[in-house]
Amino acid sequence: MAVNLMPPAVEKVTLKIGGMSCASCSATIEQALLRAKGVTAAAVSFAAESATISFLADQIDPDQLTDIIEQAGYQAQLAAPGGFPAIPAPAASARHDQERMNRLRLRSGIPLAFLLVLLSSGEMLPELASWYPWLAASKSLNIILGLLTLPIMFWVGWPFHRGAWHALLRRSATMDTLVSLGTNAAFWYSVVLTLFPGWLQASASMHGAVHVYYDGVAVIIVLILLGKQLEAIAKRHASAAIRQLVALRPPTARVLRTAGEQEIPVDDLQIGDRMIIRPGERIPTDGLVSEGTSSIDQSMLTGESIPVSCGPGDVVIGGTLNSNGALVVEATRVGAGTTLAGIIDLVTAAQASRAPIQRVADRFVGVFVPVIIALSVSTFLVWYLVSGQSGSAMALANAVAVLIIACPCAMGLATPISIMVGTGKGAQLGILFKNAEALETLCRVKTVVFDKTGTLTRGQPRVSEIVPIAPYTATDLLGLAASAEARSEHPLGQAIVRESTERQLELMPVEQFSSEPGRGLTAQLAGQQVLIGTGHYLAAAGWQDSAMLATAERLAAAGHTPVLVAIAGKPAGVIGLRDLPRPEARETIAALRQLGLQVVMLTGDRHQTARAMAHELGISQVRAEVLPADKAAAIQQLQAEHGMVAMIGDGVNDAPALATADVGIAIGTGTDVAVAVSGVTLLADDLRTVAAAIKLARATLSNIKQNLFWAFAYNISGIPLAAGVLYPAFHLLLSPAIAGGAMALSSLSVVLNALRLKRFNS
Repeated sequence: MAVNLMPPAVEKVTLKIGGMSCASCSATIEQALLRAKGVTAAAVSFAAESATISFLADQIDPDQLTDIIEQAGYQAQLAAPGGFPAIPAPAASARHDQERMNRLRLRSGIPLAFLLVLLSSGEMLPELASWYPWLAASKSLNIILGLLTLPIMFWVGWPFHRGAWHALLRRSATMDTLVSLGTNAAFWYSVVLTLFPGWLQASASMHGAVHVYYDGVAVIIVLILLGKQLEAIAKRHASAAIRQLVALRPPTARVLRTAGEQEIPVDDLQIGDRMIIRPGERIPTDGLVSEGTSSIDQSMLTGESIPVSCGPGDVVIGGTLNSNGALVVEATRVGAGTTLAGIIDLVTAAQASRAPIQRVADRFVGVFVPVIIALSVSTFLVWYLVSGQSGSAMALANAVAVLIIACPCAMGLATPISIMVGTGKGAQLGILFKNAEALETLCRVKTVVFDKTGTLTRGQPRVSEIVPIAPYTATDLLGLAASAEARSEHPLGQAIVRESTERQLELMPVEQFSSEPGRGLTAQLAGQQVLIGTGHYLAAAGWQDSAMLATAERLAAAGHTPVLVAIAGKPAGVIGLRDLPRPEARETIAALRQLGLQVVMLTGDRHQTARAMAHELGISQVRAEVLPADKAAAIQQLQAEHGMVAMIGDGVNDAPALATADVGIAIGTGTDVAVAVSGVTLLADDLRTVAAAIKLARATLSNIKQNLFWAFAYNISGIPLAAGVLYPAFHLLLSPAIAGGAMALSSLSVVLNALRLKRFNS
């Protein structure tokens, strides 16, 4: 019997979620998901209003995951791949409906709350009493106050009561629980005092008058709802980067059909369609230019401000702007397979992911609400026991204040809102963070390691010098070397072939071929054995010549890469190649050193060649003659010596080192393999974005720490103040209304502080 040893397939899905009111809601959803059979991991972001779930495809499917969230009392919708949903998500639609209804509630609640405060303070009472004498009686006034509070309590505050009821059904507690408990306690206490003042006459305030809290209930509900509305607006600003990216794709495309030119929805595009792009229009999807020349503005995707010239045969990216010429572009990728869709998916996943620093707040929020309810009850009991029946009003006020001021929204928002803004700003600058962990790790690195070829250099080496040994001429040496290198994929080999093509040399057929990556190759040409490679490679094969080695040393000392050639057992000469450094490389190295980072060059080149290039760029540490297979081990050694390491590379050979580093940074123009294993991708072909990425990561982590500090400080200082610990010494109490305002402002302040990252300038 055959046994299937293949591990079960783990898939990942992102769901948009509606109906969350605080971080406790996200914790509730996570727990519900993790209890489901087949779910291996779940991360729910209150700020991003989304859930990223890993699950075993043979045990559960996305529809069942959606059902689990809906059974928990929230709305859920599968996010469309690439961020291009064909119809509005129900969760998003429900959120918009809720915000519109909340605006209506606020328009009626604010004037009512203002009127209640005026009546309760006595400012309007003398004037009204002169018109309506019966208002002078406290019971009559309290009845009016109670009637005015009813619509605020049960219509304006309905979202909180509904949320608390759903939480109760789920046997959990959220921010809504705290608000609903506090306002209900104050409201019904006031109702009893209003309807039966004689029953609780002894529980009057210390001044001997019956004290009701209708104005406090109204102000708490209105202020908290106003805070939630402002918070929702600020969160939309935080997620603006995604909407801006989605907006880059035009809604329609102009295509050439047999019947002529037609305008079709961009969702109907198919691979192979020929699109007409006029000047000033955005390119609908990825494609290949078949006709016309123009310049393409890629600034919204890569951060590059200089337009890129393009013509027939050039690749163009969907969402970029055609600046001046008319183009005909053949679609090569459509829908979720486009570059723009991939960027949107990556940014969305990063915004929904959880940074390691968030675990502190998560553990705190997980037990916070039940603890606060217990503290509120304890506050009431302590004050009641200390003050007796006459102090029950104060006991209730303090208990309500504890419930209201302690809502954990600020702590729940502190990290994810900064991650949202930081990763969104990165996307605008052409810096893509795979997840929040990569962003946090990047700001902690001590050492930055650069691959040389294609990263610090242009990646286009050229033949700089040919030194033949008699009887071979320079043409003979180049022709034989190019013939042997024709089968090689090494950049230096391709440069030799390219030089022979430019000189119009005819290549010889290769009869046999073998190579050792990073060392050299052996080929059979017209019955002659040709060896090409490093001095070590030729020496290992038994070929060595002092004059040829001296030439190689001279070229290496000048910053060239020497390639030694032996033909038919005799030294034939040396070919020098030079890969010019990127123009911005030296500036980038200087910027990284100013940030306090150590910079290391990692290359397979000879020590002399590498040191010459490093000296030119201002790099003091060089690890040279490192074979591709040994690069990962070199990274591990640097980690042991210097701590956390970031690796920057762009090729297939760099992939193991990128994966081994604490955070890999791939140049976006590099290979898909390098990008896939990296934590950070730089879309722009500009090394200066490396320093920008590190600065942005540091700014984001600093912003998170500020948010967490103020959120914790707010609760640590606010809860004792609300409980009345300062009253015995200073006669200082915090009214429930002020507690409600403080709670709303704390959440809003966290969001506004995070939004400062939108002004980040590298």
